[in-house]
Parts: sequence; C-alpha cells; structure tokens
Amino acid sequence: MRPAHRTPIVAALTAAAALAVGSCGTAASGGTAASGGTPPSAVPAPSGSTNATPVPGAPGPSSSEGAVPSSSAPAPAGKESFTFPDGRLSFEYPAGWRVELFTGEQKPATSATATVFDDSGTVQATIYSGKFADGVSFPVARTVFESAPVPGLGQASAPAGHYSFYVDRMADKPTYRMHLTAGVPQQGDGSALDGIIRVGEGVLVAEVKFIDNPFESDAAAKSWLAGAEGQSLKALLLSIAYR
Repeated sequence: MRPAHRTPIVAALTAAAALAVGSCGTAASGGTAASGGTPPSAVPAPSGSTNATPVPGAPGPSSSEGAVPSSSAPAPAGKESFTFPDGRLSFEYPAGWRVELFTGEQKPATSATATVFDDSGTVQATIYSGKFADGVSFPVARTVFESAPVPGLGQASAPAGHYSFYVDRMADKPTYRMHLTAGVPQQGDGSALDGIIRVGEGVLVAEVKFIDNPFESDAAAKSWLAGAEGQSLKALLLSIAYR
C-alpha cells in the first residue's frame, strides 16, 4: 500500500501555516536546488531504536485478521539525514528517497515545509516548521494501533511529541492517520484535532500522506505497518529531532 497525496477526507479539518506566504521559495533535494513553491496548507537527527507499544485497550487482530505489527521489526538499512535551514530541526529518511524544502518569500523565512518523496517520485510525508498552524476539531470514533514518544523531541515539546498510527471513523467512514501527535492520541469516542506539536518558539506538524481509503480494513493497515514501507515511514517520524 503506497501512500501518496491525500485529498481531505473530512471537510471540517483544516490547517494552514499563517506566515508561510509567497509562491517562490527555496527547494532542496539532498542538497541540490530544485524549483520552489508555496508551502502546503497547514500542516505538517539522529534517532535511537524506539519500541512503539500498542495503546492499552486498543483491539488487536486475531490470526484471521492479518499480521500484528511488531515493534521490533528491523528498520530498513541505509538512511540519509535532512536538516532544516535553522539548524535545529532534522530527520532521517531512507537512502534513495529525496527531500524538497519550500519556504516563503519573507526573509528570513519564518516557516518551511519539507516534502519527502520515495524513489518512484511519490509523496510519502511532509514536515512543517513555522510560527503558527491552525486546526479544527471534529467528533470521531478512534482506534489507536500504535503510539510512542519521539526521542529527539525530548523536552522540546509539551505534551511530549509522539509517533502515532490510528484510524478515525466518522459516520462509519475510516480515515487512517500516521503522524506526530501531542501525547498519546485518545482512544474511543472524542474530538480529533490535527497533530500540532509546540517546539521552541514555533510549531511542528509531520504526517504521512495517504491516498483516500488506502486500506481495506484495520487488519490490512496493521499488515502494511509491519512491512517495509510502513516501517520506513514509522522510522522517519521517530527520527525527528529538535535541538
């Protein structure tokens, strides 16, 4: 299951970087300049081996439902590192993938969005760093598959930044999410809000980009997580560091 650009599934959810303006910016791919562009609307280093644990109360699949993701699954070999222009935010991504950085025209730039592409040119994730980000909450029924603190964020964020993978259901329509969350996402019925992590004097938003309805079932989502692509994207989010 290959993530790609994901069109909004819940119309009420919006997020925008307030100060990321202008259509011309600086783009970088592994240190090579590329064409600029405007940052996407809202969004969103060394990392150790961190074991993500299933959230208590989250239902696990039976043997007939598919594979249960193993927190000890080996991370893909070969990584590269990307650091934002401010020198404080960084992350790792699989070798052979590339990163393009977009900033606004304002100098010095007050926001930046790193878009991560796999070796086929498919957008896999975005990481936004800036002064502001907005979101709208909405009621959902949530099933959390996995969540774990991000070591490189340490005390930089409060609540502590977590990698999280879960599904939200609204009117029985599932929306699968893998992104950074402020603390462990709430299990069950409640109000959902896009992951906005406060770090330093700004905010951080990082998420995997899925196509609409990327998985046939929750079991299929867990099987994807246990595979190479799921583990690569999980490792990317867990590698995010702020210093």
